[in-house]
Amino acid sequence: MDPRTRSRQVAVLVETDDSWGCSVIRGIADYSQNHGHWNLLIDPKDHEQRSALPDLWTGDGVIARFGNRLQVDQVRGRRVPVVNVDTLFEGLAGVCDVVTDDLERAQLAFNHLRDRGFEKFAYFAPPSQRYSPKRGAEFLQLVRGAGLECHEYKPGYRVGRKLGWEEQQRRVSRWLASLARPVAILTVDAHRGRQLAEICHMSGIRVPDQVAILAGDTDDLMCEVCTPPLSSVALAGRRIGYEAAAALDRMMHGEAPPKQPIKIPPHGVISRQSTDILAIDDDTVVRALRFIQQRAFQDIVVKDILHEVPVSRRSLEIQFRRYLGRSPAEEIRRVRLEKGRELLARTDMSIGEIASACGFANGTRFGVAFRKRFGKTPLAYRKQLTRS
Repeated sequence: MDPRTRSRQVAVLVETDDSWGCSVIRGIADYSQNHGHWNLLIDPKDHEQRSALPDLWTGDGVIARFGNRLQVDQVRGRRVPVVNVDTLFEGLAGVCDVVTDDLERAQLAFNHLRDRGFEKFAYFAPPSQRYSPKRGAEFLQLVRGAGLECHEYKPGYRVGRKLGWEEQQRRVSRWLASLARPVAILTVDAHRGRQLAEICHMSGIRVPDQVAILAGDTDDLMCEVCTPPLSSVALAGRRIGYEAAAALDRMMHGEAPPKQPIKIPPHGVISRQSTDILAIDDDTVVRALRFIQQRAFQDIVVKDILHEVPVSRRSLEIQFRRYLGRSPAEEIRRVRLEKGRELLARTDMSIGEIASACGFANGTRFGVAFRKRFGKTPLAYRKQLTRS
C-alpha cells in the first residue's frame, strides 16, 4: 500500500484519568477525523499499569505526556516522530513540544486573585513526578515582580518520597499557619487544590475567608466535589491535542520539529466559591464590587452603583483607582467581557446570545468591546480555541 494514502498508526500516551487528558485526546481525535482518520492507540499500559508503548507496536508517530525518563527513552528509541504535550520533559532534541503557556496561566491566576484585593500570595506544589517545577516559576516571578509577597511550599523532602496522609497534613498545616492572612494560594493542579482545601477544613481555616484557593488546572470532578467548590484555570486541552496532532502530521510528512515550543494559552479562570471573597478593607469598594458582580449582566451603569453605595461619583472613582487601578465603569466592562470570554470557550451559544447574557445591547457592541480588550473578534477567539 502507498504510504501516502494508508491510514496512519498513532500512539497516544496521555492518561484518561482526568479532564485534561480526556480533552487532549478529544482534540487529537478531532484532527484525526478531519485529516485521514488515523488509527489511534489510546493510553496503552505495560504489565505494571504504566503508560508505555507495546513491544510489538509498529506505528508512524507518538503523542505523549512524558511522565518519566524510562518512558522518554522507550518512545524515542522507536525512531518515529514524537510530540510532547507537557512541560515535565520539555526541550528534548528532535521532539516537538505543544504545551500550556505557563506565563499566560500565571497572568490569569494573578489577575483573578489580585482583582479580589489580595496582597499576600502563596504557591502550593508538593514535590511530585507528575508536574514540572516550571509551572510555578512564572507565578512566583510575576507576583514578586509586582512588589508583593509570594510564599512557596517547601516541605524539605525530595521528589519520589512517599508520605502518609497524616504526615502530609502536619507539614501543610504548619506551612499554612506560617502564612499571614488573608492569603491567596495558587495550587499546581486541581488535585492539590482539593487536598489543600481538605487540610484547611481539618485545621479550622476558613476557605475562602482566610485562605482563597485557585487551582492551576481544571478537573471537573475534583473542582465540583471540593468543599467549597474550587476555582480553577481552564486549560485549552482540546486545542493542545488538536495542535499536537497537526504538528505530528507535519512531522510524519517529513517536516522537522519546530525549534521553539508551541505554547497554547488557557481559556480563562472558572470562578467558584473557593475564591469568592474580596480582600479589600474598604467597605464602600467591597459593596460596589459585590453589586457589580451580581448585576453587571443587567445593563447597569455607574449611576446604579451610586444608588446602592451612597457616595459621590468622584469618591468612588478615587477608591476604585486606589484598590483596583481602574474606574467603576471599566470594572463593569471587564466583568462582562470576562464572562463573554468564558461563554465563548465553554458553550456553543451564538455571539448575539452571549452579548445578551453579558449585558451588551447587541452583538456588534460586544464585538467592538471584546476586540478592544483582547485584540481579536469573538469569532476569531472561538476559532483559535478549537482550530477544528
